[in-house]
Amino acid sequence: MSEPTAPGGIRNADLLRVYTNDHLASATGGIELVSRMLGEHRGTPYESRLEELLDELREERTALRNTMTALGLPVRQYKQAAVWVGEKLSRVKFNGHLLSRSPLSDLVEFEFIATAVLAKRAGFETLRALGEGDPRIDAALFERLIDQADKQHHWLADVRREVAARVFGGSPGAADAAADT
Repeated sequence: MSEPTAPGGIRNADLLRVYTNDHLASATGGIELVSRMLGEHRGTPYESRLEELLDELREERTALRNTMTALGLPVRQYKQAAVWVGEKLSRVKFNGHLLSRSPLSDLVEFEFIATAVLAKRAGFETLRALGEGDPRIDAALFERLIDQADKQHHWLADVRREVAARVFGGSPGAADAAADT
């Protein structure tokens, strides 16, 4: 039994719809998180890089949405809304500080967004590979977005180590090999 094939030779178009909608919803969550982080880091050395990251995340979300349109994959708004609400709810957490922001919040946010960038990068790799066989997908665009994600992760990994050292002590040190993959 063969998998359902969409125009352009993509197998399992229904699964690709779920996959791309999940990545699109995650992009929305990432934009919300980085927007919040930017508000917390105004006037710090992180501000300009967070602004750059936010612009890149918006560009990536647009590229994903345009690819979905080109493939005829509908955007599931309920997933976008659920992630948006989830990001807002994640702000209420038991972090040892009831009336103020905990220093731990910075570390958790930088860890989360660094990890999310790796997941996003994997999605871009999948779409780049699909683009090699389907002209509706701009494989070169996804190659550029993979490179962009690599640069984002490298910076975020450095900042995460710096914030961890500030919160808990020790030296930020250099990333080990796993942190830069």
